[in-house]
Order: sequence, then C-alpha cells, then structure tokens
Amino acid sequence: MSVLKPEKYFRRVSDVDISADLLDKGIRAVLLDIDNTIRSRETHLVPEDVAAWMTEAQQRGLKLCLLSNNWHANAYELGKELGVPVVAKACKPLPFGYIAALAKLGAKARETVLIGDILFTDVLGANLAGLRGYLVEPLATKDLSHTLALREVQKVILGDLQPQGAAGSPAAEVPVEDDAPATDLQPENEVSPSDSQLQDEGSCSNPRAQERDRA
Repeated sequence: MSVLKPEKYFRRVSDVDISADLLDKGIRAVLLDIDNTIRSRETHLVPEDVAAWMTEAQQRGLKLCLLSNNWHANAYELGKELGVPVVAKACKPLPFGYIAALAKLGAKARETVLIGDILFTDVLGANLAGLRGYLVEPLATKDLSHTLALREVQKVILGDLQPQGAAGSPAAEVPVEDDAPATDLQPENEVSPSDSQLQDEGSCSNPRAQERDRA
C-alpha cells in the first residue's frame, strides 16, 4: 500500500464506526490530529458530535491521545478539557511524535490508528510508523497557506475516492449558529488567533514559535 494512501476515508471523525472501523479490527488506541480534525480552525470549536464520539470511544475502552504539530499551549488546554493526553510539537510525519504518543498510551503500533485530515503529515506519518491511517475531510476551509496548497495536491492523489459518511452528516465546515451546537473549548478571554499567528502555528522549523513556547 502506498504510504500516502489512507486505509479509510471519512467525512468527519464521528463517521468512524467505533465497532466496525476500530474495535472489530483489533484497534485499541486512537491518535487524533487537532486542527480541522477535531477542532475547527474557523470557529475554534470542537463540534458536539465529535466530542460525543470521543466520549463514547473512551467509554468503550479505547485509549485516545491528541497528536498535533501545534506549537501553542492551547493544545494542552484542549487535552485537559477533553480528558486525554497530548503530544504537541510532533513534527509529523517524522516518527518521534507517534512513538511518544504510543508510549503515553502504553499501546502497540499494530493496534493503533491515527485519524487526521492531511495525507502528507497525518496519514504519511502513520503509515511510516507502522500504524493505520484514517483520513477525514477538514472541518473548515480556513487553514494555513501551506496546508491549503497541500490540500490541492491531496485532491489529485485521492482522485475519485469519496469519503464514507451518511449524506445527512454535519457539513464539513462548522458554522457558528445557535442551531449547530458545539463544545466551545476556547478560554473565555482568549483572543482568536489572527491570520499571521496561524502562519506561525504548526511549523516544526519555526524558531519564533519555539521562543514563544518557552516564554
């Protein structure tokens, strides 16, 4: 199998069947990307259906860990809110973050899946590390400029492959409206990051981000 080919492709995390797609396949641990996989870059919210899916997964015995290239402290804050461990600054697709996440969970690669929205970091890294890699559509169209460029290449690679998920699944981009309930995990006084801040986020080679983290 190509290292850029996801084992499965879904509309969103909540379309992953906990029984058929995970437990029945011998999967006991799930690594989850953060930005645009479980939390929208547009609204900075974790949609209610995604939060509910994570809760059910844990109740059914799955171990969860957030694995992100995010360089900001809010990745750890999110982990506290959701009650799951976090490996940030992961530098996906390099293997170090995956190895650290497996160690946190006490899990083996063959019984672990990574769920993320980008082929060139999430799925590639999972395949190289010996994990299963599940791809989901991004929760929002807003993203880092280099990620948007990668998505155009990703579309070419995926070709006619269509994501699994009911036609009635929530829309890919999460709106901020009263009739679309979501779990707000952004601190009340936190200012939403500007586009320039987003450009600094998630780069493994960004010294400014590292200095800000150490400050």
